[in-house]
Amino acid sequence: MLYGYLKYEIQPQISDVRNPSYRVYKMGGSNDVYLYEEKKSGTKVIGKFFESQLERNPSVAYRRLCREHHHLNMVRNIGFAGDYHYVPRTLGYNPGLHHLLVTEYCYGELLDRVIRRAIDDRDEGLLFYKLTSLAYFLSELHNRTADQNWKVDFRENTDYMNTIISSLQYGGILRSADELYYLRDLWYAQPKMWEDASVLVHGDATPANFMFGDSLHVVALDLERMHRTDRLFDTGRIVGELAHFFLMKTGSRERAEPFVGHFLWEYSCHFPDREQAFYSMNRRIPFYMGLNLLRIARNAWLDYPYRKRLVHEAKKCLREVFL
Repeated sequence: MLYGYLKYEIQPQISDVRNPSYRVYKMGGSNDVYLYEEKKSGTKVIGKFFESQLERNPSVAYRRLCREHHHLNMVRNIGFAGDYHYVPRTLGYNPGLHHLLVTEYCYGELLDRVIRRAIDDRDEGLLFYKLTSLAYFLSELHNRTADQNWKVDFRENTDYMNTIISSLQYGGILRSADELYYLRDLWYAQPKMWEDASVLVHGDATPANFMFGDSLHVVALDLERMHRTDRLFDTGRIVGELAHFFLMKTGSRERAEPFVGHFLWEYSCHFPDREQAFYSMNRRIPFYMGLNLLRIARNAWLDYPYRKRLVHEAKKCLREVFL
């Protein structure tokens, strides 16, 4: 059934091969994602199965399939199908094949590879440049979808923090969450966390979900978790990931600070008052950096002492509530 679907529904959209045959490669990540390369033409497509060993509920898989299909088309329709800002084109979806979504294959270098090159090969200039590209992409996504009549509901993000804290306690990384809950309440009481316009965010802005081509070209992947919230939900995830990479690889979160500052400054340049935008984000960013260090600490593949270190660094960020 899968071969027939690829042959008759997908392949004609990208080449005129009459009897295609495919090489199949399992892609990395937490989902069942495969690359299908047609042997004669060399054309490639990506297949993502939402019903898998990780998600056995067909109803949930169908909702996830529909969300990602909708978000990809919606974001392309608001201008993210051009030279600089891009999301993959959907080629088809088939609930009958384990809730399969097929998209075009996009070329580029993932952000996690760029970060590792900056650290391991001291290619810092490349990371600065690609963070400029990413700041441009995210600012366009956020600013094009901002609604001044729909303010941020910060409660959603403190609820998310509650979920992460519970997970860390269940996993034995936290003995007591008292300080985290106290800091959460302090942030909750800050008017600055509620004042910005709600925007459409990527929702899973990790280094595995952004690829870079030439110049300022950025490709965003995996839009299933898109929703409306504070723009710093995305930018804070990026700076949290930068802090994590440098802490893990060099032992110092502070080594990430030049890149964090550069990323936020470049993002701010897409506002009428760059300095005011930069100031506003810097007052709110410690919450989101701390939140994302806690999120990363949930990963069981990290060693226990390092996960404890992430929680320690997260608390340091969250204590900056009165900036």
